[in-house]
Amino acid sequence: MASTFEAASFRFSPPPQMAWARRVLIKPYASVPDPYPVTTSPQILENIVSGIRRVTDAEIIIADGTRDGTPIYSVYEALKYEFNRVLLLDVKDSIFLELENPLLEFFATATFWVPNLVLRSDFLISVAPFHVMQGKGRYTISNLLGLLPLSTKKGQELPDYQGLKGLEMEKVLADLYFTLPFDLAVLEARDRLDYGDDPLSGTSTHYGKVIVGEPFEVDTVAARLVGEQPEHLALIERGRQVLAKTDPDQ
Repeated sequence: MASTFEAASFRFSPPPQMAWARRVLIKPYASVPDPYPVTTSPQILENIVSGIRRVTDAEIIIADGTRDGTPIYSVYEALKYEFNRVLLLDVKDSIFLELENPLLEFFATATFWVPNLVLRSDFLISVAPFHVMQGKGRYTISNLLGLLPLSTKKGQELPDYQGLKGLEMEKVLADLYFTLPFDLAVLEARDRLDYGDDPLSGTSTHYGKVIVGEPFEVDTVAARLVGEQPEHLALIERGRQVLAKTDPDQ
């Protein structure tokens, strides 16, 4: 179950299994050098890092990639991502491995190319701002798109992750959820940002919340706040039911 906290008093409490992790990967939304609510704030990341350090001395990695494939380190600097004993990495510098979608009847794609730093981490956390694009929620599951390799693009078009641009993005997000099983999600809902195609021209509304839990559960709570369920959440629910029938432990 996802839990909702007041942002002003939020203090990250890691789940018990975090204590066994040797490497923790945090995926923020940090693809552009613009501050919260466009990107994940350094304050919420510091809060999470401090919480992790209370239970484990595991290696902590923060990783994302830019929308155009340029190096991300100047973006990290602009966003003031400076954390003690935390490694900041650029996703595009990883070795990418092809992972199969566990759904036999996938929605959009049978495989994803995934950075090896995901596979070599023991605990995965998606930390995203509260975005609503063209009325559709873009929360912690959508945030995982930034881990995919970029295909060559022209002009100022939106990023073409892994050549998936021609596919229905809602179906891609559903498949990505099952192929990249992140352990935890944190939605930074201090503010909600509504926009068309460009978050830089969006309008923010104060919410004052932080939502923490399993990614699907977190995004479902966020969808209730918006009053609209993105299609990929309905598809994920269908896929979870299918997997539960084939695997009693699901």
